[in-house]
Amino acid sequence: MSVQKVAIVTGGNKGIGYAIVKGLCEKFKGTVYLTARDVSRGEAAVAKLKELGLNPSFHQLDTTDQNSIDKLKKHISENHGGFDLLVNNAAIAFKNAAPEPFSEQAKTTIAVNYFATLKVCEALFPLLRANARVVNLSSSAGHLSRIPSEQLRQKLNDPNLTVAQLNQLMEKFVEDAKDNKHQEAGWGNSAYVVSKVGVSALTKIQQREFDKETPCRNISVNSVHPGYVDTDMTSHKGPWTIEQGAYAPLFLALEAENLKGAYVWSNAKVEQWDAEKAPAPY
Repeated sequence: MSVQKVAIVTGGNKGIGYAIVKGLCEKFKGTVYLTARDVSRGEAAVAKLKELGLNPSFHQLDTTDQNSIDKLKKHISENHGGFDLLVNNAAIAFKNAAPEPFSEQAKTTIAVNYFATLKVCEALFPLLRANARVVNLSSSAGHLSRIPSEQLRQKLNDPNLTVAQLNQLMEKFVEDAKDNKHQEAGWGNSAYVVSKVGVSALTKIQQREFDKETPCRNISVNSVHPGYVDTDMTSHKGPWTIEQGAYAPLFLALEAENLKGAYVWSNAKVEQWDAEKAPAPY
């Protein structure tokens, strides 16, 4: 069984995910898996990278489909025995002019950006080798200050917050959105913000849990705001290239030392997640 290092990037067929895969293929000494929900798009992205002289591997992964997650887990376990790097990049964002009711946007966004990320982590974390790294793609929208309610901010920033309790908070937002009480309850009016704040909070919980392990595998989990990037998700309004957007995630994946449970900005600097105000987005 191979002991070669292995990296997995979710949502790697385009945008920042694609640039992260590209950067890993250039610098990561091991096998790099580009995963994507759509097989044809994923394989096309792999072919494009191979034309550049790089050699990623492909595996289908729909982060919202437990069966798909389980197939990837089985593949990694049987072919590699474990892995060393997980970049949770797959996410969605509704456009400002999206016709779907806010309740539907809230349900879908939380399901994809938060719960699907959590499902991938729960399935794959047992396969992480010692000294492995996890990079969760958050956002400037994932800064705690983006939640208007002080009471909600306190709950999300509770040092004893558990995954189960965070799940309940995310579910409460979806329920409040369904009842059109989300603004009254203090969540604000952006499902994307709530989902990414959830990812940032989850990162801190995951790090605390890894730190409690006996024996400790010395695993690091960090979240990152990649910057305002020219992608489909931003309707190509972002001024940064996808390579610039991959800079901070790649820093956490390959270079960061002694960073655990941090919230890192697009310039690869650690920022205070619970500061009163977030820095400029890029």
